[in-house]
Amino acid sequence: MTAQVLDGRKASAAIKEELTERVARLKERGITPGIATVLVGADPASQLYVGMKHKQSEAVGMNSIQRELPASATQEEVEALIDELNADPTCHGYIVQLPLPKHLDTDAILERIDPDKDADGLHPTNLGRLVLNVNSEITSPLPCTPRGVIELLTRNGYDLNGKHVVVVGRGVTIGRSIGLLLTRREFNATVTLTHTGTVDAGQYLRQADVIVASAGVKHLIKAEDVKPGAAVLDVGVTRETPAEGGKPKVYGDVDPAVAEVAGWLSPNPGGVGPMTVALLMTNVVEAAERSAGL
Repeated sequence: MTAQVLDGRKASAAIKEELTERVARLKERGITPGIATVLVGADPASQLYVGMKHKQSEAVGMNSIQRELPASATQEEVEALIDELNADPTCHGYIVQLPLPKHLDTDAILERIDPDKDADGLHPTNLGRLVLNVNSEITSPLPCTPRGVIELLTRNGYDLNGKHVVVVGRGVTIGRSIGLLLTRREFNATVTLTHTGTVDAGQYLRQADVIVASAGVKHLIKAEDVKPGAAVLDVGVTRETPAEGGKPKVYGDVDPAVAEVAGWLSPNPGGVGPMTVALLMTNVVEAAERSAGL
């Protein structure tokens, strides 16, 4: 068996085509969706990631707002910038690029974001709404990466109804939030969350119809851990710099041999990553649509 590739680049391209049409309709009403980023410091990886987001956003017709502060910025200076974006009517959604310099209180900064402009969908208020299922009609931002995982599956014709999904990793970005989305009635999956405290995680993995690997451990999921025909989503990222130096290489949580057992497999890179960016833009366009009463 050779797994069907869950191509995130192809699926994200389709989403961006749809967003281009939605942005055009908003512009007809005099509204240009605005996406902003806050970058503190000059970390090359963060600069590259932020630049990519703005390039893709501009390509679909969105207004791109880049705000940068030096690594020496104080807590007060960062919070003042957050307050400015919260009050800016041209900014419909934004992110604070992480990690922040260690002298800053990251939690306090993230909680200061207006929940309605939380492009990542990870503000405590929005996670609370997700728990209560009050945003089941997308009345507030949803977590980008979990939403991207689900979009990648459904856009490839995979029906989650009744499936057993095993999630590896309990981080807020994916592990803790994806179960809340997958167990909604429109998806109707059953979710098991495994982590470093799980005894014999393999017993759960081998029962799974879908595995979402988000531990950030290189090649953690082996072929023997996967039920034949299962769908495997590789979300974890490990970067290793070669001994001889040069550009770091990216590895996922899934061993390449899994491709010979699984029925569906997302590549890493090129799988869930592009979907996360596409759903980030989707959150901002949806915020602009809500502001227009659509």
